[in-house]
Amino acid sequence: MKFTISSGHFLEKLNKVSAALASNPVIPVLEDFLISSKDGHLSITASNLELTITTQAEAQITSHGTIAIPGRTLMDTLKSLAEQPVQIEVNPDTNGIEITSQSGKYKLVGEKSDDFPELSLPSNEDNISMTSESLLNAIDRTAFATSNDEMRQAMKGICLNIDFNSLTFAATDAHKLVKYTFLNNQSEASSTLILTKKSLLALKSILPKDGNITIHFGRTKAFFSFDNTVLSTRLIEAKYPDYNAVIPTNNPYLLQVNRIELLSALRRLVVYANKSTNQVVFNILDKSLTISSQDVDMSNEATEQLSCTYQGEPITIGFNGKFLIEMLSVMNCENIHIELSQANKPGIILPAEQATGEQLLMLIMPIMSNY
Repeated sequence: MKFTISSGHFLEKLNKVSAALASNPVIPVLEDFLISSKDGHLSITASNLELTITTQAEAQITSHGTIAIPGRTLMDTLKSLAEQPVQIEVNPDTNGIEITSQSGKYKLVGEKSDDFPELSLPSNEDNISMTSESLLNAIDRTAFATSNDEMRQAMKGICLNIDFNSLTFAATDAHKLVKYTFLNNQSEASSTLILTKKSLLALKSILPKDGNITIHFGRTKAFFSFDNTVLSTRLIEAKYPDYNAVIPTNNPYLLQVNRIELLSALRRLVVYANKSTNQVVFNILDKSLTISSQDVDMSNEATEQLSCTYQGEPITIGFNGKFLIEMLSVMNCENIHIELSQANKPGIILPAEQATGEQLLMLIMPIMSNY
């Protein structure tokens, strides 16, 4: 195997798949990039068994072949080179690799491609398409709400519910919930997938801001295809909780407030809150929202008042301030609605104006205490 490739282009493609390199692999070859030549281009793959990323690179190929090259060594070599053509030649008998640049030669030993896990690519699986921008928004607005509880494997992931006319991304840790729906997204199949948070964050790091992405899905795996790149991931095989069942439907009290003003106030107030609960207390009256926090042990307390629009009976309700900050930070609207009913019932947070073709809903559980 022998090929010549731009050092910058090669490094860019290696960076794209490096999120799937294993740091503490169960088999040594998972620290490697699998590189093969075919039809005038290179195929570059990395895998940690749970997550696999494959992409293509343009190269001048003299002879074809396949080799597993130590990932970190290859990337560190290319990072220190100025933009230039580099030649890589592989001895198929010894797996020896020689990298030739304008200033020197570097030799290392690779591993047989036979030791690399068998790659699977989408074939006859059901599939849907969506814009890259929509998927990036979905990841941003749901990943933070996943659980870290090892006893609740399903809730550690993000649920993707595929209906014939819509896609819904949902995440919850039992304290907060995000439900983000894309309407008018046609599909010939109906299914529910639980995607790992790690795979979606890896996908976010390599997704282009523009263009479309195709999602193929089966019973145990999902594939995300875009720009000659395929990311495949194992699904979490568990039953996701019925998140719709916990969303209250009767919320007669409606608070409207500026999102940035509320977010700024919460960031200041949470500094003075109890460090175990991060509780902030909303005291809501007509046209007046007073938010307070205190830490009795440290004799800290703070209060701020914001202008608002409110329809309903006066209510006092406590929330986890850090959770609210996380939720408001991933929204991009000017004003929000908070729907309430009682001090011991969840609050529903909605954009005052939903984006066209989208429905975003966030739920936060109250913190009960004596105010």
